[in-house]
Amino acid sequence: MTAKDAKRKNTRPKREQSEFEQQIVEISRVTRVMAGGKRLSFRACVVIGDKKGRVAMGLAKAKDVPMAVQKAVRQAEKDLLKLNLVNGTIPHEVRVKLGAARIMLKPAPEGTGIISGGAVRIVLELAGIQNIVSKIFGTGNKINNVRATIMALKGLKKPREAKSEKKEEKKAEVKKEAGPEGEQEKKRLIFIEKIEAIS
Repeated sequence: MTAKDAKRKNTRPKREQSEFEQQIVEISRVTRVMAGGKRLSFRACVVIGDKKGRVAMGLAKAKDVPMAVQKAVRQAEKDLLKLNLVNGTIPHEVRVKLGAARIMLKPAPEGTGIISGGAVRIVLELAGIQNIVSKIFGTGNKINNVRATIMALKGLKKPREAKSEKKEEKKAEVKKEAGPEGEQEKKRLIFIEKIEAIS
């Protein structure tokens, strides 16, 4: 090896390591019928995440598999989702329907782990969720299940908002249980208190 060859070897640019981990969900061969015949290409569905609360999905087509994966990763990086996690789990239960896909995500106590399967598990692992229970009720289509999972994660509210909503629901339930008789009883007690205060 000459000195010139050694210099060339050392001057090669190093590849930058991405902060996101990527996982291929599905690669399928697709054909498009043209005037001259069929045109073959590959479609890649990729999920990326940093395991710290950021996750995204990319779907792209190209003439070969590596190009399709690269395009899908670039697309996913433009559409990152930041999650509101509480102690390694989600703040509340969420159910989502997207087409034929129906997904349920439920928070779980520490030590439960990720109880999930299929494409949903890939999304949850790359998002950095440590304890969660999920269930797929609808289709087995991986791409639709990934989309539904990300849609469910987008619908998560902040812990304070979730708590305030629960309080409002409880108040509404108490009012329903009380009915008109309960309201009359409250008014009667207030009236008695006012009379006692005057006397």
